[in-house]
Amino acid sequence: MAKVMVHYQDYEELKKMIRLSGREYNMELIEKAYNLANEAHGSQRRVSGVPYILHPTSVACILVDLGMDTESVVAALLHDVVEDTDVTLDEIIKKFGRPIAHLIDGVTKLKKLPYSTMTKEVQQAENIRKMLIAMSDDIRVIIIKLADRLHNMRTIECMKEQKRRDKALENMEVYAPIAHRLGIRTVKEEIEDLSLQYLDPIGYKEIEDALSFTETDRKKFIEKIKAEIMAKATKFVDKLYIEGRVKSINGIYRKTFMKGKSLEQIYDIFAVRVIVDSVSDCYNILGVVHDIYTPLPNRFKDYISTPKPNKYQSLHTTVIGKEGVPFEIQIRTWDMHYTAEYGIAAHWKYKLGLTKEDSLDTKTDWIRKMLENQSDDETEIIANIKTDLASEEVYVFTPRGDLLSLPVGSTMIDVAYAIHSEVGNRMIGAKADGKITPIDTPVKMGSIIEILTSKETAGPKRDWLTKVKTSEARNKIKTWFKRECREENIERGKAEIEKVFKHNGILLTDDERTAFFSELLKKQFTTLDDFYAAIGYGGILTWKLIPRMKELYGKNYRTTENFDEKTVEITPVKHKANSDILVEGVDDMLINLAKCCNPMRGDKIIGYITRGNGVSIHKCSCNNVINNISNPENAARWVKAKWNDTLSKNESYQTVVEIIAMDRMGLLADVTSMLGSMHININAFNSSEIKSGIASMRFNITVSSIEHLKFIFDKLSTISGVQSVSRI
Repeated sequence: MAKVMVHYQDYEELKKMIRLSGREYNMELIEKAYNLANEAHGSQRRVSGVPYILHPTSVACILVDLGMDTESVVAALLHDVVEDTDVTLDEIIKKFGRPIAHLIDGVTKLKKLPYSTMTKEVQQAENIRKMLIAMSDDIRVIIIKLADRLHNMRTIECMKEQKRRDKALENMEVYAPIAHRLGIRTVKEEIEDLSLQYLDPIGYKEIEDALSFTETDRKKFIEKIKAEIMAKATKFVDKLYIEGRVKSINGIYRKTFMKGKSLEQIYDIFAVRVIVDSVSDCYNILGVVHDIYTPLPNRFKDYISTPKPNKYQSLHTTVIGKEGVPFEIQIRTWDMHYTAEYGIAAHWKYKLGLTKEDSLDTKTDWIRKMLENQSDDETEIIANIKTDLASEEVYVFTPRGDLLSLPVGSTMIDVAYAIHSEVGNRMIGAKADGKITPIDTPVKMGSIIEILTSKETAGPKRDWLTKVKTSEARNKIKTWFKRECREENIERGKAEIEKVFKHNGILLTDDERTAFFSELLKKQFTTLDDFYAAIGYGGILTWKLIPRMKELYGKNYRTTENFDEKTVEITPVKHKANSDILVEGVDDMLINLAKCCNPMRGDKIIGYITRGNGVSIHKCSCNNVINNISNPENAARWVKAKWNDTLSKNESYQTVVEIIAMDRMGLLADVTSMLGSMHININAFNSSEIKSGIASMRFNITVSSIEHLKFIFDKLSTISGVQSVSRI
């Protein structure tokens, strides 16, 4: 218990931190909030057995450390009472006012009642969408949520392994990128390191051990550098502070395990940071540093004149000393340092003055922009956030000198739509640094990009949807097709649905189609043409509908009653004693399982007498059965069949399982590990990317029955990011 308690801070410690902060807080309001939370949570305990009230007090302490205001601290103390106790939001409004209630509501998850009809991914997407909407009104919502997440990760070791991995993955995909965009480095790096511990514990331990092994030598080296800079710099700059810092474990992991570099190839594994009073002092120190050490070519970055989108400013230079060891030096002012460490939270912590051009509204414009660019498809929101908030960015310029920040891998088309929708819609070509460049070429850091347009162009091309990186560009292209090409979209949508129906053996009359789509879409569209149009312009992806289509068709429209096992009266005495399948009227004939549908015990089956190859056994739902059974020429060759229940059921069957999932690091490892834990033999495997961020994996596996397969489906569906599991 002692180890667990290290990460918890009680109300007395919160009050002590507030006193030591030197900032003004409304202690009467904070006391009132604590008393309500303490009473509401009562005897509730966390999984570890620790009193629940210690979680909100610990979150409040993190916010005080970040320098947040009274309302944020009050909301932190109350952030779980609406979700986990009988206290209502209306009570919070009456006792603490609407602003605090708004913060609590923004952090609170959606109610669980509607979730019975939602997948895990849709639940997650809706919670994040709600949080983003609340963020757009008050940025403190996400700062409180980040503090909540950070404390949960500090104490998550008591949770089940899969729960830890799910939370860690969500942190890496959503919360750490948001902390990066807000510039809160301290929170971002700790959340990433804690999450990496559970996503790749072996890789984490390797880096941790390597850093520990070199810790003594590293400290001596950093102290030597600090002394050398101090000795020479004090002649030119009156006041300066020098500190050493080690790159976060996740930062090293990304360069070693994900980019194939060794520790020796990472030049910024440790760095020296010089903090001064003014911008002019920054450039003076840069001259001193380059006089002492040799700068490495192409390793200088001036983020003072060109700040990052999260307002980060600093001079970065990589140099090499007499020992031959390259290292990074960062030079910044104190104001820049506060912003680098605390990001947008520095506005509250240090009362930094904000000009009209640098107001909180302009700092959070990206949130509203991201909300505007979200697809109607809830399951895409996570993939879009991963792209839009990518920590690795590329900066390019327009010919007028405007700076654009885009995710790494963005193309000229992304640049065009980042400038304006009409620029993208009228695009006919692009120039990079004055040279004509294919429009699907990824942009390079620092390039000057000129977009060539024409009023005569017919608009974007459909294949651009596969070439763009950002959700902004993708959604603007879809919007154009939605608005300009309705008739064409309807025809494309109809053709796509016909293809899906044919491939999956769905046979419906016109009347049945109307009822079928009405049930499938649950009044999402006013008319069937609206649905076809949405498919045509890419607003709906048919592969996401297929599992539900097959389920609905099999339940309400497929006719297989002629082959129901209950109506099959077969006497097994004419068959071999060890025959797995009994076929009506057939004695001692070769029986084969059809490769087209791979039937297994538990499936409803039917036999087809082949010419010279015995009886071929198909599932009653097999496309070949549905399409050919009504053919009068072959009617006599279809025979009733069923599984022999008198035998011990120890046979095995091969079947192909398809998993559709959000693509992520470790997905394949999680799937194969899950199959391995169930002792499932994998006979073959292949995977492909259906679209950006969505992977399809097909496994040929050996199972014993349909019940066994359903059990496997249930297990695979619990893996984080898995959207559907189906039998091919």
